[in-house]
Amino acid sequence: MSRNASIERATKETSIKLSLDLDGTGSAELNSSIPFLDHMLEQIARHGLIDLTVDAKGDREIDDHHTVEDIGICLGEALRDAIGSKAGIVRYGHAYVPLDEALSRVVLDFSGRPGLEYNIDFPKETVGGFDIDLFKEFFQAVSNHGRITLHIDAIRGDNNHHIIETVFKAFGRALRMAVESDPRQSGIPSTKGAL
Repeated sequence: MSRNASIERATKETSIKLSLDLDGTGSAELNSSIPFLDHMLEQIARHGLIDLTVDAKGDREIDDHHTVEDIGICLGEALRDAIGSKAGIVRYGHAYVPLDEALSRVVLDFSGRPGLEYNIDFPKETVGGFDIDLFKEFFQAVSNHGRITLHIDAIRGDNNHHIIETVFKAFGRALRMAVESDPRQSGIPSTKGAL
C-alpha cells in the first residue's frame, strides 16, 4: 500500500504544491523561494527518509509569513493523508539531535489531537535574514493540520543556525520513527480503537 499524498493550496497570498512519500529515500525537490527554509525542509526529507517536493510562491514582498505558514499547512495535510488510518504504525516518535554546541529534542504522537509545545530561546532574532518566529508558525501549522501532538525543545545552543537545524533534523527522525510499520501491531495503536 502506497503512503503518499499531494496537496495543492491556492489563496490570494500563496500558491503551493506539495507532495510526499512516507516510504521514500530522502530525496527532496524544493522551491519555496526561501533558501533557508528549503535547507531546513531538506533536513526533514533526508533524516525522515521521506521523498518531499515543494513548489511555492507567495507574497514575499510583504514578508515570508504566509509562505512559511502555508507550507506547514500543506505538509501537515499531506502527512495526515499519507498516514491514512494509522493501522500498524508505531505512532510515537522521538529524537535527540546534536550539532556542535546545539542539542534539540522532538517528540511527536500521531494522536489525532493537534498540540504544539515549543520551547526555544534563540540568541538572535534572525538567521540569514530569516525571521525565526516563523518556525513556530510552521510547526504550529504542521501540528494543527496533521493532527499531531508535537513537543519541540532546544536544550542548548548559542548559534541560531545550529539550533534550527537540530530541530528540523530531530523532527525528521521522530517522524520516521512514528510512521514506521510495527510488525507486532496489526490494528490501530490505541486502546480506543481510533486515532
